[in-house]
Amino acid sequence: MRILLAEDDFVTRKFMLGFLSKYGECDVTVDGMEAVDAFMMALEDDDPYDLVCLDIMMPVMDGYQALMGIRNLEKERNIPKEKAAKVIMTTALNDEKNVKMAFELGCTVYSGKPIDQDKFEQVLKKFGLV
Repeated sequence: MRILLAEDDFVTRKFMLGFLSKYGECDVTVDGMEAVDAFMMALEDDDPYDLVCLDIMMPVMDGYQALMGIRNLEKERNIPKEKAAKVIMTTALNDEKNVKMAFELGCTVYSGKPIDQDKFEQVLKKFGLV
């Protein structure tokens, strides 16, 4: 499985990289703009990501903007929904407004922080990623 992690916080990024690396190749970006660029390069190389983990609160481009960019790239390339990357939004923002917005923009799963490893693994299994 190819995984893209976009997380600006060093401690969380290090934790998530260690956690996700056991499931596949994991590339790391520190803001939404880097994430969209990495996603686009993977599509151009015909080696797309299976899973994208986006923090919502990031500099340069936030997770919502990155999610829109990722979904737009998939639309431009006519990638069917069943083949689109699974996107897990990770954030400390657990209010209804943020959760609703993430799903409206096309996220697959919304995960609050701190990350519960057992629940995260269950989600990966549910979507056939592990």
